[in-house]
Amino acid sequence: MGGTVSKIIHFEDEEEFIDDMDRVLEAFSYLTGRYGHNPIEGIILWDSIGIQDRDGVKVFRVGEFPFAEGTLNLDLEEIRLLERYFDELESKWDELSVEDIRHFVDLMNKALGKEIVIYEAYDLGLDRNTAYVLINIANIHYLDSILEDEDREVFESALELLLKYI
Repeated sequence: MGGTVSKIIHFEDEEEFIDDMDRVLEAFSYLTGRYGHNPIEGIILWDSIGIQDRDGVKVFRVGEFPFAEGTLNLDLEEIRLLERYFDELESKWDELSVEDIRHFVDLMNKALGKEIVIYEAYDLGLDRNTAYVLINIANIHYLDSILEDEDREVFESALELLLKYI
């Protein structure tokens, strides 16, 4: 990943951060569609969890399992078992920590008898109100060197919003 840097970002208002990152990702996705070279290679929030199914890894946040479970290509028994654990996690939301999530992930994998639930935020040192962002500086420089007019405005606006957190 030449030209890529990682940064742990701290934020006060989770909803505002997610809205801002949605706008940043939307702008960079638009520019990537036209010019290639996406400046954002990934974002992991403190409560992001992945599940490896038959099709690949599905990533979602604690509390989003009801929306993600329909996309999982797993046996029905496995989905029901995961659902029980995610319901328990969600019920503890106000006091939930990365250590709690890590513990539940370990319990899920043990109950499933295989390692398919992935949680990297703990190993990355994240905590509540933090995110890990992978930024490709080379792609930022590339886009900066070629964009003009409206696309430059989209780029600068997205970059300014991203820099608000860096």
